[in-house]
Amino acid sequence: MLRTHTCWELTSKNDWSNVTLSWWVNKTRNLWWMLFVDLRDRYGITQIVFDPANKDLFSQAENIKSEYVIKVDWKVSLRPSDQTNKDMTTWEIEIHPLSLEILSKSDVLPFPIVDNPNTSEENRFKYRFLDLRRRPVLKNIEFRTKMLSFTREWFSKRWFFDIQTPIFTVSSPEWARDYLIPSRVNPWKFYALPQAPQQYKQLLMVWWIDKYFQIAPCFRDEDPRADRHSCEFYQVDCEMSFVDQEDIYTTVEWFMRDITRDLVPHKKITTDFVRMKYVDAIDKYWTDKPDLRFGMEFVDLTNIFKDSGFSVFKDVSNSNKWTIKAINLKNKNLSRKEIDELTKVAQEAKAKWLAYISYTDEWPQSSIVKFFNEQELSNIKDIMNAEIWDTVLIIADQYDTATKALNKVRLAIRDKYNLVNKDDLCFVWIEDFPMFEKNEETWKLDFAHNPFSFIKWWVEAFDTLDPMELETTQYDLIINWYESLSWSIRNHSPEILLRVFEAVWMWEKEIKDKFGAMYDAFKYWPPPHGWFAIWFDRFMMILLDEENIRECYAFPKSGRAEDVMMWAPGTIDLEQLNELFIKVDLPKDK
Repeated sequence: MLRTHTCWELTSKNDWSNVTLSWWVNKTRNLWWMLFVDLRDRYGITQIVFDPANKDLFSQAENIKSEYVIKVDWKVSLRPSDQTNKDMTTWEIEIHPLSLEILSKSDVLPFPIVDNPNTSEENRFKYRFLDLRRRPVLKNIEFRTKMLSFTREWFSKRWFFDIQTPIFTVSSPEWARDYLIPSRVNPWKFYALPQAPQQYKQLLMVWWIDKYFQIAPCFRDEDPRADRHSCEFYQVDCEMSFVDQEDIYTTVEWFMRDITRDLVPHKKITTDFVRMKYVDAIDKYWTDKPDLRFGMEFVDLTNIFKDSGFSVFKDVSNSNKWTIKAINLKNKNLSRKEIDELTKVAQEAKAKWLAYISYTDEWPQSSIVKFFNEQELSNIKDIMNAEIWDTVLIIADQYDTATKALNKVRLAIRDKYNLVNKDDLCFVWIEDFPMFEKNEETWKLDFAHNPFSFIKWWVEAFDTLDPMELETTQYDLIINWYESLSWSIRNHSPEILLRVFEAVWMWEKEIKDKFGAMYDAFKYWPPPHGWFAIWFDRFMMILLDEENIRECYAFPKSGRAEDVMMWAPGTIDLEQLNELFIKVDLPKDK
């Protein structure tokens, strides 16, 4: 046997025990009169003491270096009381070796195995097999294991079937670009990796599976960002029959409260799952992912300046699709330098300028105050609920520009002045998304979100409303300022399915070609059903306070969508390409 214990197991209760261990060398300290070797595994650290009196063992130990793997037979003994570390039970003891064997040697490391190795992310990912030995990385992997286990147990206890849906499937126009796989046995045809198991789980509802879940791998060819991993990600994917919106809300909120309480008890849910319409979120925050952990909701000042003596604001107030929006930074008078920094943020978001009013114990201070009469100043103060030491920030511009820029300013203030507690979790349901949006290039209708969401007001809505006014039963759950869950009540009507796709110029034959199984199943009247998908990796990132989602994977892709450890993506032999009936037209310089 190569080891009888792990590092974490050896404590004072093992005094005078004989043990055999095989571990990694964390570091060595040769004091000439004694040689100390700290051994490390995933469980902890234990110290070995080599005495020069045993010349053979001491000579062997002098050849040990960091990250060597050694096997030691030894006797455990208590440390002197003045040399123990009360925070670590393993430091109550030390090891006096009886024999030593070097099992494997290590080359010079590309970076030290410490919490902060001071190396690039790409270098860490290139040597990920070493990076995985660092405590922060191991801690995240351990947390992910607990989160996976908790999730499976939670849904299984509530009669959800855990069903694995196919990975090789058919391409369908849903969210992003597909990853395609050529078929050798079906020449010139392709599989697609699933962007989500959407069609399969809806078809399960036709087949009496009234509760389904899966921790599902999803594949999308999207550009990576801090909260979106390259190529692949995982979601807690659920579908339920005979449910309405409130049933979905209840299930999700129950799960979120339970997993937060059990896995991150230091986190605090600060709001009771706020609900906000999509149009209100855009109007008040210019985003469907608002961070409500702090205030500074947008306030519309447009109407109070229609007859103003300040021509800039008056012109905006009387112009169609222009607006005046403001936020109030409480208890903070900004310096000229701080105003200039925020003005730069607004201008980078295409706003022309950023106005401000600072409220002091004497009189409102600003370069624009002189243009307002007393009634306008009073209106601003009342509407903004401004008090002494507050600063009101104002943008007057086209609606989209003003709201977008003010959102950037609001978030910049949040980060600069630390307005949120990282241990606070704020849950917000964003409801009633539009079904369609205008394509800016063709001016035709496109799906704003999921085409299989149910239309509010049933099929009659198509005959009485402008398509741009149609709302769906789609809802997103925002945690802090991240989209962490999407869902909707599904469309289960063949008639509405046809009308929805006809609105984007997709006719029945094309629907049959692209969604044949769904079209056929709908003819047999599936039950009303709904779904939700929790973005597992992003949720984990929030719970762990990680700034980048790549830290939530054992083997992450780089920011360039590469696996730099495995050299993927890579080139393929010509013989393999021929088997797949693929010809690659390489540039001349390749």
